[in-house]
Amino acid sequence: MLSLKQLKYFDALARCRHFGKAAEQCAITQPALSMQIQELEKYLQVQLFERGRGPVMLTNSGRSVALRAARILSDARDIVDVARQDDKSLAGPLGLGVIPSIAPYILPSLLPAIRDACPDLALRLRETQTQFLLRELLDGSLDLLLLALPVETPAIETLRLFDDRFLLAMAQSKRISNHVRATPDMIESDKLLLLEEGHCFRDQALMFCGLQQIENIATFGVSSLSTLLEMVTNGFGVTLIPEISVEFETKRTNIHVMRFEDPEPKRVIGLAWRKSSPRKHDYIKLGEIIVAVTERLRKQPAKRVE
Repeated sequence: MLSLKQLKYFDALARCRHFGKAAEQCAITQPALSMQIQELEKYLQVQLFERGRGPVMLTNSGRSVALRAARILSDARDIVDVARQDDKSLAGPLGLGVIPSIAPYILPSLLPAIRDACPDLALRLRETQTQFLLRELLDGSLDLLLLALPVETPAIETLRLFDDRFLLAMAQSKRISNHVRATPDMIESDKLLLLEEGHCFRDQALMFCGLQQIENIATFGVSSLSTLLEMVTNGFGVTLIPEISVEFETKRTNIHVMRFEDPEPKRVIGLAWRKSSPRKHDYIKLGEIIVAVTERLRKQPAKRVE
């Protein structure tokens, strides 16, 4: 008989593509995992994985089963959430995914606020790029995402929290007269440094500033804003940074930050969760905490921003 445990083991192996890693993730031995997979294949009367050396590969049937198994396991987690719903809001386990261009700037203030407001919440954090967070949200590995909107996936519901403006960062040696607003033309005359491909902040910066056609763009494989700003400090070019990062990133003395002229480019920060999740009320409450924390951060005087 087909069991959720077997689907869990199959799902882990389908994602990890490695028996040892999948067994470790499921907290069982590798032989036990192999036996469960064999029993599942016997029950379904189909081969799910290709046998051979190298990474574990799904068969065509295996890929079809993997998609359905992920949905079943996600629905099963939602059933658990429904059963646990009581008078307590924001209690129990919650997997929260955050993109890298948000996490370092909000979490230091947000986590203490969540701990104080929700002492019964068992929070598990995951920081990575949007594409991976969405995949893990849909397969049930995560419950909630804090990221840049929009998210155009039918199975996902979103909540807008706040706008985050983009600012132009340059070395102090390139400082322009006070009170001058930045324009895209100013960027075209210099080398624009951006995060490596795959980061949504890179794509949004280009889109919102209308900079898709700029030829003088460089990434150098950089995956963090802090590293990018070190390059700016040392005269390698200019870059764009989100407003929420200013207080943290402008602690260095050789960075000059400018606002853009109106309409200022921006991104929308929000929450995303599976539409099937019964914890929407909890997520809205958590969104209120995030907005309150962000408002406090914004009231702090921003250094070296003109």
